[in-house]
Amino acid sequence: MEITDLRALREASEVQALENRLGISRRDFLGLCAALATTMGLPAGAEAAIVKAVAAKQRPSVIWLHFQECTGCTESLLRAEHPTLEKLILDIISLDYHETLFAAAGHQAEAARKAAMKQHKGQYVLVVEGAIPTKDGGIYCKVGGQTAVNMLKECAKDAAAVIAIGSCASWGGMPATGPNPTGSSSVAEVLGKTVVTIPGCPPNPYNFLATVVHFLTFGKLPEVDQLGRPKFAYSRLIHENCERRPHFDAGRFALEFGDSGHRAGWCLYKLGCKGPETYANCPTIGFGDAGEGNWPVGCGHPCIGCTEKGVGFTKPIHALAELKSVTPPLGFPGVHESKGNRFDFTSAAALAAIAGAAAAGTAKLAQNLGKGTPVETGSHKDSGASS
Repeated sequence: MEITDLRALREASEVQALENRLGISRRDFLGLCAALATTMGLPAGAEAAIVKAVAAKQRPSVIWLHFQECTGCTESLLRAEHPTLEKLILDIISLDYHETLFAAAGHQAEAARKAAMKQHKGQYVLVVEGAIPTKDGGIYCKVGGQTAVNMLKECAKDAAAVIAIGSCASWGGMPATGPNPTGSSSVAEVLGKTVVTIPGCPPNPYNFLATVVHFLTFGKLPEVDQLGRPKFAYSRLIHENCERRPHFDAGRFALEFGDSGHRAGWCLYKLGCKGPETYANCPTIGFGDAGEGNWPVGCGHPCIGCTEKGVGFTKPIHALAELKSVTPPLGFPGVHESKGNRFDFTSAAALAAIAGAAAAGTAKLAQNLGKGTPVETGSHKDSGASS
């Protein structure tokens, strides 16, 4: 038997063993690996490397710390409905310390953490959930008598990679909201270096899973932006892929919750949607495996910008978003345009007057976007665009 045949046989055996261990079919497993490769924007054929890494490589040791947070990131991860996620994420990693999931408590738990750090020195992955209080020597959060600041620095010192999961760990999140009495800070601020951040309140579990699988497959973390966010998940504005974007371009906005525009699925920009200034893949990847429309905007609520520092938990929910890269057209059609029957010299003169005023009207666009008063258009009221 040739070497290539032996290698193929061994790989097939490894995948079969993984199927038995996880209790999933080969088709489901290969499909998930292909989906992860697509999510990370990897080239064709990369799913084979992911399959091999997940099936054959030794599971990396993971130490998961909890600080100022609600445990929503962990809860979201555990409650994902994908049939293999909860099994796979607990199988491809060796979760050696996690306060929420640990059976051990007290001194036993801390002893397990120190043992894992010693045994896997320079090789373990550190995951941090929650902000870190730094005021008054960090006394506002202690675990086992040790401040969060000291524990984070101790664990990060010999970690192969550091991942901040959730908005609190990524940039302070809700605990850092003014006046921030405990001096809550992000993982990167406390460590004084860039770390991989998976922001969101809570973040999409697949963004975290894809990051860990990338590290397992290629021995390094994925490419990140200037804020440490993986580019495969946070390189595009939510607004660019939102299913309500065509209504924005056409000037059709919901002006109140429950109005006709809101019920018809029109753009939520004027209700405070922060999609135009928030980078995340929410509209493309969805959330919670609950079917179509399984993210805030899809459910009829404006995006609050939870993945964006300075937006989520900072800007009022109904404040208008800053338009980063997209602006509406200079003029909006009426939502219920009446059909014209005749055109005469009077109409031509009126049209010329309108054209002459267009330049002046352009300067009012930004101001008009911020108002919610319906505009009179002839003999009817335009319920979509506002002046």
